[in-house]
Amino acid sequence: MELDMRKMRILQAIIDDYILTATPVGSRTVSKKSDIALSSATIRNVMSDLEDMGYLEQPHTSAGRIPSEKAYRLYVNSIMHRAMLTESEQRFIQNCYSNTINKVDEIVRQTAWVLSNMTKYTSLVLSPNINAVKLKHIQLVPVTEGKALVVIVTDAGITRDYMIRVPRDITTEQLERISRILTERLRNKRLDTVNQEEIPELYIIMKEQRDFLNDTLDTVRKSAENGSKLELSGTNNMLNYPEYSDMDKARSFLNVIESKDMLRNMLTEATKVEFSVTIGTENPSEDMKDCSLVTATYKVGGTPLGSLGVIGPTRMDYARVLAVLGQLGKSLGTILTNMFEEEQR
Repeated sequence: MELDMRKMRILQAIIDDYILTATPVGSRTVSKKSDIALSSATIRNVMSDLEDMGYLEQPHTSAGRIPSEKAYRLYVNSIMHRAMLTESEQRFIQNCYSNTINKVDEIVRQTAWVLSNMTKYTSLVLSPNINAVKLKHIQLVPVTEGKALVVIVTDAGITRDYMIRVPRDITTEQLERISRILTERLRNKRLDTVNQEEIPELYIIMKEQRDFLNDTLDTVRKSAENGSKLELSGTNNMLNYPEYSDMDKARSFLNVIESKDMLRNMLTEATKVEFSVTIGTENPSEDMKDCSLVTATYKVGGTPLGSLGVIGPTRMDYARVLAVLGQLGKSLGTILTNMFEEEQR
């Protein structure tokens, strides 16, 4: 059986109506739409064909139909048109960031709030993943006797600095030499892959300072652990949807929210692509079989460093969600890029 244009139009009308109402859609409802222009009898026959093809389901004994996961996947991939945010919505996003404190955690928290507020779903934002960036420069800066700052600069413009103890017999000139060799040997290496095999000559030159060198490399590696925090907002939003008046579905959703490691892993994986949509049983957890997760990646200095997303019912308004995610992803990336560049000046 072929999925021709007529079937596609009727399927789109059913999906659009069900997204809005959460009520099974009947042939009479579809026939009243101005762009269909078909009789109820014809529409019923098409709906029957769509059910046979696995795109529609009939809940209970209702005369109406609801879309299946297969229908939502077709809708997202081929049918829906990307929504556009209004000028007032774009201004709302700008205004929400105008007074934000210049701290990464505050910006991420604000982004999660804006995302849940605009979509009315539960939002998730992953803070910049410094594991994904590469080293650009390392500098050991003497501060007081016996202490120095390890300043780490990445190719995305992210700067981190950590205090480290320095043995008394290491001079300022030696710190400068160590900084130069570390930068030369470790430039373009990922932070979490730094190891002593990369700089064997330093261990030969400074045989008496192996402990200090190891402490310095440990500091560089540990700096990679400061990213990838997950911020959630709007957890209660989902409970406003009729699907989750079912206690079992509500309980499953709350189990998902408590599984922060799983959600963090999903958003980390999503950072590899610009947008992702996983629907119902496409998700890795049984508790997410009645949910969809839509994500977008944001970039800092041109490098994909994190992602943001929303969890909603499978009948979520995918077109609007993708529009909001796209705009917020750009805004978040721009704000973080500007902030990190300012730190370097």
